[in-house]
Amino acid sequence: MREDLRSFGAVEPHDKKLYCSDEVVMNKIHLIRGQKVMMDRDLAELYGVQAIRLREQVKRNLERFPENFMLQLTQMEVQTMVSQNAIPSRQHLGGYLPYAFTEHGVLMPANILKSKQALKMSIRIIEIFVKLREVLLTYKDILLKLEQMEKKTLRHDREIKLIFDYLKELLNPKREPMLRIGFKQRSEPK
Repeated sequence: MREDLRSFGAVEPHDKKLYCSDEVVMNKIHLIRGQKVMMDRDLAELYGVQAIRLREQVKRNLERFPENFMLQLTQMEVQTMVSQNAIPSRQHLGGYLPYAFTEHGVLMPANILKSKQALKMSIRIIEIFVKLREVLLTYKDILLKLEQMEKKTLRHDREIKLIFDYLKELLNPKREPMLRIGFKQRSEPK
C-alpha cells in the first residue's frame, strides 16, 4: 500500500522534511491578474532550496517559462500584496520583484531543480490546485441550482399573488352602478 502511495507522489506523514498540510500550501496560493499563483519564495521553501537558487535556475531556463507558466510582479502588485498582508513587507521579498508561478508553472521549477523533494512537493501542489478547482466547480454548481430555485420561487410568488388577487375579487366584487333598462318618460309633453 505504501509503495502505491509513493508511486502517486503522496507524501507520508513520517517524512517530516517533505510533509506540510494542504492548508499550509493553500495559504501560499494567491490570486494575481486573475490567476491562482504561488510566489517564488514560497515555492523555494516548499521545494527545500533557497529562493535565490530557485530564481537563478529560472533565469537560466527562461525558455521553459512561457507567460502562462510564470509572471513577474509589478511594483504596484507587490504593494497591493503588502497592503493586503499576503506578504509581511517588501523586505520579505529580498528587494526584487518576485516571480509568480501559475498552476501550470509550479511543476517546471521542480524539473530544473532536479531534487526529489521538489518533485514530490510539486506533485502535491498540483493536486491541491486540482482540489481547489473541483471545490470551485462544486460551489458554482450549487450557486447555479440556487439561482434556478430562486427564479422558480419568484415565478411561483407571482402566480400565488395573482391567485390571491382573483380570490379577493371573487369575495369582494366591485359594485358598479347598474344601468337601468327600459324607457324614460319625459316630464314635459310635446
